[in-house]
This record gives sequence, structure tokens and C-alpha cells, in this order.
Amino acid sequence: MKIYLIRHGQTTGDVEGRFGGDYDDELTRLGIDQANELVSKLQDKEIKALYHSPKIRAVQTVNIIRKGIKAEAIEIENLRERNGYGVLTGLTVEEAKLKYPEELIKFKELGYKYHILESEDNSDFVKRVSEVMEFVENVNENIAIVTHGGVIRTFCRLLDLGEISKLSDCAIIEFEKNEEDLKVKSLDGVKFE
Repeated sequence: MKIYLIRHGQTTGDVEGRFGGDYDDELTRLGIDQANELVSKLQDKEIKALYHSPKIRAVQTVNIIRKGIKAEAIEIENLRERNGYGVLTGLTVEEAKLKYPEELIKFKELGYKYHILESEDNSDFVKRVSEVMEFVENVNENIAIVTHGGVIRTFCRLLDLGEISKLSDCAIIEFEKNEEDLKVKSLDGVKFE
């Protein structure tokens, strides 16, 4: 059985330089093109179901994939991206400087170690992702999961695969599942041994 873990395409928030995470933005024209390229990469994979985040960018990516793959689309709330930016979510840096200057300064100083006001605690996020992993471990057919960079990175950390520093738009991580474990087969077509 194979599992294809896929990041959504480029978003308007990416282009506009907004704090993303829980921000519900849409695919750009490039993001739509990237999702269309996924169709040819996934057509011969015998995918039975497309599980996805409820965020618009993931839903749009799935809807494009479904044009070429006749698979059921199933929304899973726990696949949404972490609200790591709290009150900064959806703001540009300039907007954040005006509305929440102290939060922005602390975030720039401490990075992800700083718990931004109204953000989701990382331990809660990890718990959500681990619940998705438990579900995946019980699936017995080829599936694709369309989600976000933070979810994918956390999924890989939980599998002790190390850090993925660069995860491109519409990246595909292919896993092979046997009775004992889940192994990475490729990342964007680059094979793992």
C-alpha cells in the first residue's frame, strides 16, 4: 500500500508575504498550474481516496487532482495547518508592525519558541497530527493526503525522518506501508533507499 503526502500549491498569502498557518487563502494562477501538474504524477498510482485539509488552498488542490483521478475526497479537520501565528495570522509584516508590534518583536527574537497571542500550542498541533498518523496506519489502500507544510514536517518528525527544510509547493512524499511500518520511498521523485 502507498500513501502520498502532498502539499497544496502556491497561495495568495505566499505571494503577498502574509503570516500563513491558519490563514484561509486561495491558490494563485501558479498554484493552479502546480496542482494540474500533480494530476499527471498521480494518475497511475491507483489512489482510492484523497484525504484533505478543510483550508481553501487544500480543497482547491484536491478539486483539481480529482479532474484526473476518480477518487473520493474526504475532509479531515485535523489536517489543517497549525495556527502558529495567532493574532498575526493573515497580516503582512507591515500590518503586524502597526497592530501587534510587541508580538512581532518577540516572535522575531525567539522564533517558533515564542507562543504568539491566540496561537495554537505546538503540543496540541503535534497531537492532532499524531491522530492522523494513527488513522493512516490503519488504512489498507493507496491514498493521498493533501495538506500543509507544517503538518507534513510534523508527520515526518513523528516518524523520525528528520527535518525537511525545504518543502516545495505541491511536493509529494511517497510512503510505502507494510505490516510493520511506514517507509519513505521518495520526495518529489527523488528515491530513498
